[in-house]
Amino acid sequence: MLSALLAIGWEPEIRGYIVVLIMVGTLIGGTYLILGTNLGARLGFLVAACGLAGWMMSMAVIWVIYGIGLQGPFPSWKPAEPVALVRDAAKLDLAEVVETSPDVSGLSSKGTADAVQKQLEAEGWVRLEDSDPQRGQAVASADEIIQIEAEEFKSGEYVPVAVYEKGGERYPKLGDSIDFIAFKHKPRYAIVEVAALLPQRTEPGRAPARAVIDDSQPHRYVVMIRDLGARRRPAALIALGSGIIFFLLAWMLHRREAYLRENLALKA
Repeated sequence: MLSALLAIGWEPEIRGYIVVLIMVGTLIGGTYLILGTNLGARLGFLVAACGLAGWMMSMAVIWVIYGIGLQGPFPSWKPAEPVALVRDAAKLDLAEVVETSPDVSGLSSKGTADAVQKQLEAEGWVRLEDSDPQRGQAVASADEIIQIEAEEFKSGEYVPVAVYEKGGERYPKLGDSIDFIAFKHKPRYAIVEVAALLPQRTEPGRAPARAVIDDSQPHRYVVMIRDLGARRRPAALIALGSGIIFFLLAWMLHRREAYLRENLALKA
């Protein structure tokens, strides 16, 4: 018997079901048992259910405020439409995130990259510093697009050179600093510039050679758009649903109390 109980304790799925059943049976069921013996089965059920719905609503509101508890998808970078990977800098405008592509005819790979940087900065794009945490998030998302979706490179065959961002402003605002009512956002884009690396010969027992950029290949540009996610949506739905149930049950209790007073007044 003891070995069977220990086996159940090590199964996360079964243990989760058991915890929920114990919670319902002891906390909710115990509360209803006490209320039912004092108020009656029907009235005790209404009071217990109303209290549970009110507690669920309060808990979900706290989840929404602090972004904790049951959470939805977090913000992330997604491939932009209609083009997510640009292999030719002269066709960067096809991604529909820049107004005009730079004139790179006759330029080397290094010269093309410099011309693209000047064009992006002229259109308001901001180059992120290497120490910026947002740069790492954009590079990680670009790695997934390059290696898995586009199958352009494998790991270790390229290196991110620069990350540019633009957009994402919130509105409406009161003045320049008061933005507590800014519930709308403009699209936020990111461009990750990657360069191919020269194949390096590996020797057993020696450290890998330093990566060298292959200047004979053009730089690639990964275009992404920011998905704001829905981190607080599940908690908001729980708060809304629990609030509706709470107010309906409270209204039923209020109506019952009003009927009871009318009946007692008639008897008097």
